[in-house]
Amino acid sequence: MAELMRPRQARRTFLVLAAGGLFALAGCQLVPAPRPAPPPEPEPAPREEPPPPIRPGLPPDEARNRVAVLVPLTGPNAGVGQSIANAAQLALLDTGGQRIRITVYDTAKGGPAAAANEALAEGNGLFLGPLLADDVRAVAAIARRSDVPVIAFSNDVAVAGEGVYLMGFTPGQSISRVVGYARTRGLDRFAAVTPSGTYGQRAAQALLDSTQRGGTVTGIETYDRAAASLRAAVVRVAAKGGYDALLIADSGRNAAAAGAAARPGARLLGTELWAAEVGLGRTPALRGAWYAASSDAIFEQLRTRYRARYGSNPYRLASLGYDAVLLAVRAAKEWRVGRPFPERALRDPGGFAGVDGPFRFGGSGIAERSLEVREVTAAGTTILSPAPRNFD
Repeated sequence: MAELMRPRQARRTFLVLAAGGLFALAGCQLVPAPRPAPPPEPEPAPREEPPPPIRPGLPPDEARNRVAVLVPLTGPNAGVGQSIANAAQLALLDTGGQRIRITVYDTAKGGPAAAANEALAEGNGLFLGPLLADDVRAVAAIARRSDVPVIAFSNDVAVAGEGVYLMGFTPGQSISRVVGYARTRGLDRFAAVTPSGTYGQRAAQALLDSTQRGGTVTGIETYDRAAASLRAAVVRVAAKGGYDALLIADSGRNAAAAGAAARPGARLLGTELWAAEVGLGRTPALRGAWYAASSDAIFEQLRTRYRARYGSNPYRLASLGYDAVLLAVRAAKEWRVGRPFPERALRDPGGFAGVDGPFRFGGSGIAERSLEVREVTAAGTTILSPAPRNFD
């Protein structure tokens, strides 16, 4: 709850002077008495400084810069949002929290614009979040007017740029990595089935871009997110020509519905969405499939610490909140209190180390990540190609 300061009533000093004439009677004559000496001039009352203006929100912080975490804490995405917020607080504890102060704002309760305006009114100079692409658009328009950078958790590359930096795992990088690896293993003909909507469009374009330096795309089919529609798309794309590998740009659970309909002997390829799921290998059709994602090695350590503090397992996206705070703390070393956030600190070409491995922001504002390639097995996954340690 915001702390309010009530102004004290300024004391007033009043000086009331009264003087009367004094007379003496001598014989029959009225003789005036001598005039009394004038009283001393009153001392001026000490000047009191006016109290600071009352404004709603948090009290001022003269030692730390304020950083807002904008995530949904209510509604259908509340679980993910709370997990990100908890991980952000955990990162602040781990780093000491001497340079920044974090406040969490709910983008679902009153809307992202209301959350952004409240965060600005309370003096936040950097936004971490929001999560959803539409929320990022609403927040970015407000943040730009105050020169406040936004480090968003969305995976929609369309919202990046002009002060918006994207921390989310994008399908383009995941697809490019797994297709590149597949080509080193002799696979040259690729096909894809993609869901209707923005994510599917991005995935289809990523496959086309990934084969510009080699390889052929024999067909791409879209489908509605239903098992029957997905299987029909797999049949249609097979009719367009043969393929060595079939990209299913959807969650592993949905991909399982299409695996059995794929061409025998073809390799199934997944996206970064598969990294958030467990038990992929329980479906025989997905065993042997490949996908690219950030390493889980350090995330498992975060999971253990998160569970010990909060009593539950974090969502996989919680790492975004943790890494965003690490980034803010590092940048705060040159962020003077009361001054705008030094945006140049986000563009270190050497990149940053985080729970999800090394990453850096390019000119587009999209986080470039170091990804590993995994294969789905009956016991879980195995690493086929480790993530590079740096960007050299």
